[in-house]
Amino acid sequence: MARHVLIDATGIKVYSEGEWKTRQYGASKRRTWRKFHLAVDEATGEILAAEVSGNDKKDSQLLDALLEQIPAELAQVSADGAYAQRNASVAIPPRQDAKIWQHGNCKRPPHPRDENLRLIRKHGRAKWKRLSNYHRRSLAETTLFRFKTIFTDKAAYRRLCNQVTELKLKAKALNLIAMPDSYRLASRSLYKGVAAASS
Repeated sequence: MARHVLIDATGIKVYSEGEWKTRQYGASKRRTWRKFHLAVDEATGEILAAEVSGNDKKDSQLLDALLEQIPAELAQVSADGAYAQRNASVAIPPRQDAKIWQHGNCKRPPHPRDENLRLIRKHGRAKWKRLSNYHRRSLAETTLFRFKTIFTDKAAYRRLCNQVTELKLKAKALNLIAMPDSYRLASRSLYKGVAAASS
């Protein structure tokens, strides 16, 4: 079955000294960040792929490495600020002032970014997000929030190879932890009615 993959990245602290010391004496020259990139299955919330990079790399440079780890067919890739291939439908919003790169007289197949831009111009950005399921990308942010809540936003090891192993093992462990149950809350007017009836 083809998967809808959500991609996002977050910063992980390395050589953390504590916020008080940083405020008191300033940041150390050794203090740095790693970028932790995740590819998440939209339907299940499972982490399908993970990559670690220095803070000098762009998200788009790690995209191919993430997608190569996923053996399943991709139905859609939803990401922010990157471009995907692998015959997947791409849901990445262009900038507000974006211009179409290839027009109708071009012999090459239409660029996915241009197709998204044409749909946005025709239907508006809000409707495009609904039509393309782009709003589901927030589930990748939720997965990163769960990761940081359970494992913190710091890497314990000092060497990059050990940090990569540590973060990827934590991602595997997060897949083993059951997703929390979520429930839709009733509207505020219902709560006001219950509160009025009980008083």
